[in-house]
Amino acid sequence: GVADGVGGWRDYGVDPSQFSGTLMRTCERLVKEGRFVPSNPVGILTAGYCELLQNKVPLLGSSTACIVVLDRTSHRLHTANLGDSGFLVVRGGEVVHRSDEQQHYFNTPFQLSIAPPEAEGVVLSDSPDAADSTSFDVQLGDIILTATDGLFDNMPDYMILQELKKLKNSNYESIQQTARSIAEQAHELAYDPTYMSPFAQFACDNGLNVRGGKPDDITVLLSIVAEYTD
Repeated sequence: GVADGVGGWRDYGVDPSQFSGTLMRTCERLVKEGRFVPSNPVGILTAGYCELLQNKVPLLGSSTACIVVLDRTSHRLHTANLGDSGFLVVRGGEVVHRSDEQQHYFNTPFQLSIAPPEAEGVVLSDSPDAADSTSFDVQLGDIILTATDGLFDNMPDYMILQELKKLKNSNYESIQQTARSIAEQAHELAYDPTYMSPFAQFACDNGLNVRGGKPDDITVLLSIVAEYTD
């Protein structure tokens, strides 16, 4: 899973990474404790979010979230995506399945939030149930890329696919190296003022005259569907 804290909280003296980081660590713990159903990633998100809401010390912030679960027995991928992080499933060098982006309006993604009492109703807050859920049959060799919008806003599909073609095998080092090279390329493009990024393109489609990349947090997770024998 990946989550991306909403940067606007900095204006209120709140570290945006606290909320997203705690949300993912909580979801991870629930999964490790076996308290989840593979076919229901929204359930993981809901349980993690509810735990944050019940914290004795209030944790303020907002975050997008994307959770991807591979059910080994059924060879199915179950996903829940809230906001503009997301995933791609790549097979034979082509995108065969992907998440849908959820935006209220331009540059304002769906998000889970915990606001101070005085700001409730002002701060955007979506329910985990609003997440877009999908199920998809995967095959051996499928590549699953999960990332925050810092990747998708700066790198179009064809560039991501070019990098994935360099993946020679499914050993850890090779996957690690490819994930790193994708993130570094996105980071470089984010700071290029003349580059027509997917984000700039989207802004232009919304009547804004924008060029350049979009500096943003970039998290890239790469997984390959493989068969392991003991």
